[in-house]
Amino acid sequence: MKYATQVGVIGPSEATMEQQEQAERVGALIAERGGIVVCGGYGGVMEAACKGAKSKGGKTIGILSGTDKNERNPYVEGAVATGMGQARNAAVVHSSDVIIAVGGGYGTLTELAMALKSKIPVIGLNTWEAESPRSPWTILVAQSPEQAVDLAFQQLEKPSVSESHEELSDRSPILDVH
Repeated sequence: MKYATQVGVIGPSEATMEQQEQAERVGALIAERGGIVVCGGYGGVMEAACKGAKSKGGKTIGILSGTDKNERNPYVEGAVATGMGQARNAAVVHSSDVIIAVGGGYGTLTELAMALKSKIPVIGLNTWEAESPRSPWTILVAQSPEQAVDLAFQQLEKPSVSESHEELSDRSPILDVH
């Protein structure tokens, strides 16, 4: 079974108008490619990305820091209430096949670091820049929402990054315990 690509869209909950417009366009483009928007589920960039995805009939998942699923933005289709506070950033990152950051503060920076450390591709649109002399993983800089989404899906086409869930499930178990 082939799964839809889950694209994490991260950025500030108190976003500028430009960031909101970019995030809404990113969400719409993800939906047009059949991807699912994964985000923190609240306002700002997260809400704008979900709004864009829903405008194109796309699916959205919000991973919330609190315990109330109803605190999500109105465009989140599936809400996961973690009760984990900012630690929920790890769930956003690890639920995503690729990350697109639009703007961002220190919360976004933690998600970027987690993604890079976990070898999850990261595309940045007017966000933090980071590179490490000890790692080939870096934030790929995009100049527009279109380029960000193109880069995101291109990264998933690379064999070293994208093994489908189907390929993984076809493997023999490493250890067979009777």
